[in-house]
Amino acid sequence: MQVSWAGVFPAATTQFAPDMAIDLEATQKVQDALVRDGVHGLIVMGTVGENNSLQAEEKRTLLKAAVDAVDKRVPVIAGVSEFDTKRACAFARDAERIGADGLMVLPAMVYVPMEEELVEHFLAVSEATDLPIMLYNNPPAYRVSVSVEAMLQLAHRPNIVCLKESAPDTRRFTDLYNALGDRFILFAGLDDVALEALILGAKGWVSGLTNAFPKESIALYQAVMGADLDTARTIYRWFMPLLHLDAEHDLVQSIKLAEEIMGRGSERVRPPRYRLSGARRAEVTALVEKAAASRPRLKAG
Repeated sequence: MQVSWAGVFPAATTQFAPDMAIDLEATQKVQDALVRDGVHGLIVMGTVGENNSLQAEEKRTLLKAAVDAVDKRVPVIAGVSEFDTKRACAFARDAERIGADGLMVLPAMVYVPMEEELVEHFLAVSEATDLPIMLYNNPPAYRVSVSVEAMLQLAHRPNIVCLKESAPDTRRFTDLYNALGDRFILFAGLDDVALEALILGAKGWVSGLTNAFPKESIALYQAVMGADLDTARTIYRWFMPLLHLDAEHDLVQSIKLAEEIMGRGSERVRPPRYRLSGARRAEVTALVEKAAASRPRLKAG
């Protein structure tokens, strides 16, 4: 299966009304704004999209709204984050029917699998759909690592095409390439190692802070692809204090606060998350405001 996934794919937020119901119109507005700003694809209902705070039918409704809002301008990749394999397969089938362009498949939630169980979970989901699949490796968050050996075991499945790598150890990109060549498209999945990942061969970047600063994120990617490392380093150094937020447990709240400060969305989150308060809120607010006041001058085009 050939796909052309590359570039900056923000992990888009899900917007909520004051009563914590999903605000479909506001969510579509956020998605449309990102596409208009030039992102190359959208991840919907990932970690930042609060997948596991959504009911099953809400997920289907949100995905349909995203497909409608984006209207084929860029790929829409739906997060598959479920408690067990049966639910994951069911959502994969529904996502294909609704019109998603691909899936980002996570390990089953809560349970920490043995490697053979992890491989079987990914295989089952891939067999439930014809959509192209991005696997998501995030050992700090999900307490299991998608090893190089696991990827070798999955290489025969034609619709498993991509790996979003969120391990903080950037050696993974070289190890994966040495073992598998270009069998899988590699994406950076952790904001504060994005530059390193792109230099090491990642074709794209699934980003959280792009929700607040899309133009700078795209400029960083374009600078790397154009071998303009001076510009890339300048943007990255400016961006880094914010990019570190993506590696914290309160990344969703921090990203949505940044999004609201920048006039792009609401910081409302569903419990068990709550909006930042106290010293942490002041810290994140100061970081965003400083970044907004010192944005690097970007080259035209």
